[in-house]
Amino acid sequence: MKGRKTLSFITNLRPIGTELAKRPKIKVCTFYTSMAALSCQFQSTYFINYKKVIKTKSFICCSSSQNNLKVIINGAAKEIGRAAVIAVTKARGMEVAGAVDSNFVGQDIGQVCDMEEPLEIPIINDLTMVLGSISQSKATGVVIDFTDPSTVYDNVKQATAFGMNSVVYVPRIKQDTIMALSMLCEKATTGCLVAPTLSIGSILLQQAAISASFHFNNVEIVESRANPLDFPTQDAVQIANNLSNLGQLYNRDDISTDNPARGQVLGEDGVRVHSLVLPGLPSSTTVYFSKPGEVYTLKHDITDAQCLMPGLILAIRKVVRLKNLVYGLEKFL
Repeated sequence: MKGRKTLSFITNLRPIGTELAKRPKIKVCTFYTSMAALSCQFQSTYFINYKKVIKTKSFICCSSSQNNLKVIINGAAKEIGRAAVIAVTKARGMEVAGAVDSNFVGQDIGQVCDMEEPLEIPIINDLTMVLGSISQSKATGVVIDFTDPSTVYDNVKQATAFGMNSVVYVPRIKQDTIMALSMLCEKATTGCLVAPTLSIGSILLQQAAISASFHFNNVEIVESRANPLDFPTQDAVQIANNLSNLGQLYNRDDISTDNPARGQVLGEDGVRVHSLVLPGLPSSTTVYFSKPGEVYTLKHDITDAQCLMPGLILAIRKVVRLKNLVYGLEKFL
């Protein structure tokens, strides 16, 4: 809004006041002048008749963006990274401050995301450079990690060195890595949220499955994905782990079978998972519970990365208050 002036008129106004009440026809003109360097707005209001201009008040209204949370997206060129750029840009109180990826280096992240206007933020393949730039501004920053299990620890370690908290959404992250991250964050008193899923619908399915497990003795998971390398998915593993920690033994009639068609056993209490790879199917997770004469089905489908964005925005808002590692977005629902 550099140099922009807005002029508004109100005619036939009857103002209150002895001096101005004598003038029957008065216009009100309000001028706004942006002071971009200070992110302030200078406002002057004038009462005008046809012969004389009387200035009544002027004030400065500041709405600085310096208080916005600075978000660095590592893996910004991925599908979920591009969705995150758009979501953070639209969210209140935060803004994209850096985009890191090995693809589309040098290109504007806004253009890569097909946004109407460029964000004037180039994609950089150097996380440390972006962290240093945000650190010098002394703003509160959060790093979103969409990379891969082999680089997660180093990425969080770099963010911690610059005093920034991290949100990690990386499939198939190993338990040893999570333990190492927990020790790192505890030592540095820095927050990190490791989210096996950012889908609120998926978390609700997991919670419903725990409730159902107390009433059914048989349970099986059927899931579908486009990429066979993702099996068993983190969602299936999480559901199986949740159900295996409740002291319940499932599928007693064939718990010892080795028939591959019966699927893979996850956990220690007989929960089986069956995986489908079929083009055109959405990313889906279905949990079947049964007992004689009754079947209870829980199903959750994901058709677009946009469904993960409410969970991501919630994670960003919550992680800034953490001083240690928290595993699972469900802790904040």
